[in-house]
Amino acid sequence: MIRTVKFLEKSPFFYNLKYLYSYIIITITMKVYEHLINTISSKGAAYLILVDPDKITFEKLPHFIKHCEKSGVDGFLIGGSLMMSNHFEDFLRKVKEYTSIPTIIFPGGVNQVSPEADSILYLSVVSGRNPEHLIGKHVLAAPFIKQANLEPISTGYVLIESGTVTTVQYVSGSQPIPRSKSEIAAATALAAEYLGMKFIYLEAGSGAQKTVPDEMVKLVSNYCSVPVIVGGGIRTAEEAATKVKCGAKIIVTGNYFEDENNWDQVKEFANAIHSKVPVTV
Repeated sequence: MIRTVKFLEKSPFFYNLKYLYSYIIITITMKVYEHLINTISSKGAAYLILVDPDKITFEKLPHFIKHCEKSGVDGFLIGGSLMMSNHFEDFLRKVKEYTSIPTIIFPGGVNQVSPEADSILYLSVVSGRNPEHLIGKHVLAAPFIKQANLEPISTGYVLIESGTVTTVQYVSGSQPIPRSKSEIAAATALAAEYLGMKFIYLEAGSGAQKTVPDEMVKLVSNYCSVPVIVGGGIRTAEEAATKVKCGAKIIVTGNYFEDENNWDQVKEFANAIHSKVPVTV
């Protein structure tokens, strides 16, 4: 029996089986935060698509999710600043049914917590002075996050003036940082890092007329040692690539791909964001 085991251990099949088993264990136990950090390291930057349950039907969802994963998207943010529907958990369950990449809650309120997701961005609107969105809602949500066994990823959320009043600005009651005040954004982001935030999220807002200024992305990225996420108003792959060149480590698009006619551009965005990966057609 001992000889048989030793023989198997030397065989290529046994070696491949052990490798596969180890890979499965690592994949299962890897945290979403670690996955994102590894993706940034290997690809240059990570690409997340924000999916609002109010903006896409259950009928179209499977095709969109599978198309995004096939096109190189690294994860999904699920949620929104204002949730009009009451099928959040069912929506998450449906997303998980059609993808193996991370599903991360992008919460607009305490009601957007569910064990159906892999993790949740624990967002604190550090650019505002509304205590409810700095710490208040977090106290209410914390027990539910623990019960749901969700991985919380602490994120300093920095609202940036975008040329219009966005939903998140209106709902949160937070004044955005002026576009011309990059130094305020940098100091705010650095304070969030010093408070222990794992990510800094520079947000122009859903449907923003203007993206976060390139010079602001560059200054914040130079000031901070934690990864910078940039989202809001990004409508072209070129814009996404520019944000990465300026130092962004995670790019988020959402509103642009609510239009089904734009779905065929997902791969173009992924190629532009993954600066370390050869372009695939």
